[in-house]
Amino acid sequence: MAPHPGVAALMTTASLKDKPVRDLARMAKQFGVAGWHSMRKDQLIKALVRKAKSGLPKMAVAADRATVGRARPAPRTDGGLPTTDPEVARRIAEARERLARAKNLTTRPENARTPRAQRDRMVLMVRGPHWLHAFWELTPRSIERARAALGQEWHTARPILRVLRIESSLQGTGSERVIREIDVHGGVKNWFVDVRDPMRCRVDIGYQTGSGRYHALVRSNAVNTPNASQSDTLDAHWGEILGDCDRIYAMSGGYSPENNSTELQELFEERLQRPMGPPVNRSPAAKADDEDAPVIDFQLEVDAEVIVYGATQPDAHVTLQGEPVKVQSDGTFTGSP
Repeated sequence: MAPHPGVAALMTTASLKDKPVRDLARMAKQFGVAGWHSMRKDQLIKALVRKAKSGLPKMAVAADRATVGRARPAPRTDGGLPTTDPEVARRIAEARERLARAKNLTTRPENARTPRAQRDRMVLMVRGPHWLHAFWELTPRSIERARAALGQEWHTARPILRVLRIESSLQGTGSERVIREIDVHGGVKNWFVDVRDPMRCRVDIGYQTGSGRYHALVRSNAVNTPNASQSDTLDAHWGEILGDCDRIYAMSGGYSPENNSTELQELFEERLQRPMGPPVNRSPAAKADDEDAPVIDFQLEVDAEVIVYGATQPDAHVTLQGEPVKVQSDGTFTGSP
């Protein structure tokens, strides 16, 4: 291969005097000096200097010609993959589209009974002693904010669902510890998380970069998981849990005074199409559509057993019509008046 033209530009009489004749002859041969094999040292030096001053463009062409016969790499684009082949380009485009879909956590809102603006929300529900059910809704605006916040690191970011254990009853005081990170993907808004031990916890969802930086999008309410002896695993389908909805609502913190979020109540009311929570906290949507409708006076006798589900502090004393009710270690209780 011919030397680079930049090397020829550095050839001067002074720089060539210290080189042996064999090196000068080899250089003259590479640069195409005519009659180099019969020249003396001083003649070789003069010929090389003269070539360097007047023949740089020709030497560049000679260097390119020296590569003829060797395979040249195909044009490359992102990731160093050749894209001259249409089939390869199509596969690359499909792969990029799949990655973009898996990364996009944007969801469609639930069909609420009352119109409302779309917003970010996340609800955590207890579905049994060993299962948590995380539900979320995220707007495109939040995803764009995450992309802007992460900058160049967005390319290495992946969606993560984190489980945070609450070490004390105080919230927002740094007492939460990440105990699990779960890779999730776009196109879903429900995720079931298996747990082993009773605990108080919450979840959040966001993006984690290759460097370990985490950008949270939204976080859930806090819940207490019961002991395995207190509850059997509940069915995963909404349509089959009507008989246990109040129990799930209580275990998920629906009656807890520490749960100051209305998202849990909203989600249950949207899915079950009935009011949840104490009567004083029920949403306006639970009221009759026509408040001016006439009231019909009639008698109604009901012969049924009433079961009360609730949650309070684990050390609280609870009674129903004067009878004590056992409070479990996680604060939940069940009783019949």
